[in-house]
Amino acid sequence: MKGIILAGGTGTRLLPLTKVTNKHCLAVFKKPMIYYPLETLVNAGIKDVLIVTGGNSPGDFLKLLGNGKEFGLKELHYTYQEGSGGIAEALGLAEDFADNGKVAVILGDNIFEDNISQAVKDFEKQKLGAKLFLKKVPDPERFGVAEIKGKKIINIEEKPKKPKSNYAVTGLYMYNGHVFDVIKTLKPSQRGELEITDVNNFYIKQETATYEVIKGFWSDAGTFESLLRASNLVAAKAKLKT
Repeated sequence: MKGIILAGGTGTRLLPLTKVTNKHCLAVFKKPMIYYPLETLVNAGIKDVLIVTGGNSPGDFLKLLGNGKEFGLKELHYTYQEGSGGIAEALGLAEDFADNGKVAVILGDNIFEDNISQAVKDFEKQKLGAKLFLKKVPDPERFGVAEIKGKKIINIEEKPKKPKSNYAVTGLYMYNGHVFDVIKTLKPSQRGELEITDVNNFYIKQETATYEVIKGFWSDAGTFESLLRASNLVAAKAKLKT
């Protein structure tokens, strides 16, 4: 399975820091933000990785990560997203890289404590569809929220005022090669973007979406508040190891 890190966008919520670099190069405790999703993929045994960059400082990724040798990769692939057309649009740029195969997709500002190697193995055996990763949170109205019935997700609602569960859909997804055909059928939302929630709901309606619940901590780092929270979570974990 190949890995895709979506690290596009303009990072406007982290201005003025993002005037000088891409937000995914900012520090989360002792490492640049982009290190964490890359390590999540590599630690799961994924060795073929594409980074979808964006913004005004895409060259900073190459200076920071090079060819991926530091992470045990033979090479690291890059492509560029112009503007901010949404997560699904960014994923669509990886079609040639995926080459009709299964992919593990992770947002560049999402930090996971869990090792997902078993989930990768499970999805490699899954014949069709997608695998989504959920996390129980105290403030689900901030996220895409999964409505669960029995052992299935029956719908995802984006930032609902009255959430139907406490399970947020995290920025980690696994898809079969059909995902790129799905993206081509999407229409822009009211925000003018192609939404990943629409992709996920397609698989849910097809009844080919499975899910797992994240056990360890999870945080995005796309705002000043969540960047601080992510840094504190990683620092606390590091302190426990010493």
